[in-house]
Amino acid sequence: MLEEIIFDKEVSCIVVIDQNSDELENVLSQLTIKTDIIEFQTFSCDGELIHKFEPFQGDVKVDLPLKNNVSVDELDTIIIPAREEGFNEVFLGENCRYAIRMSSSMIKRIKFIAAYQVSPISAITYYAEVANIEKYNNTNKYIVHFKEAAKEIGPIKLPKDKPNIAPQALRYTNFNKLKTARSLIDVF
Repeated sequence: MLEEIIFDKEVSCIVVIDQNSDELENVLSQLTIKTDIIEFQTFSCDGELIHKFEPFQGDVKVDLPLKNNVSVDELDTIIIPAREEGFNEVFLGENCRYAIRMSSSMIKRIKFIAAYQVSPISAITYYAEVANIEKYNNTNKYIVHFKEAAKEIGPIKLPKDKPNIAPQALRYTNFNKLKTARSLIDVF
């Protein structure tokens, strides 16, 4: 059993700590195993303890809409918000996106990346097939390299009456949902 755990299965680690730091990310980036960091803080108010934390894989669970019965296994695409300058220089210019904080358990599942251009465009406009995902510099973040230049899609616009669904951070979806979406509400 130990041999199977050690040699046949990929090892991962979760670090639970009160506050993340650049030093911690630097140390974890040197490890060859996948690592995730969960900040867990406890506060006391009038003798009552209050705990603040982001659940493990909370970023994944938010993108599993009940109405579409999407499972984690079907999530194969990341949507990243992009401002004009970084979008043009990096996403289109360098065929990659770097410094992405994502759940390490999702790395092998991701096959596509798409860019949501923030206001005034407010739409998903390009996507690319992922060549590989690797650690980014000395951080616990990742760089996504594209197989080829990004391709235009849509635009898949943010509905004017639903501004709260605009991606503020990385979001996961299924590529088939992305390709058939008429508006951003159909993507998530």
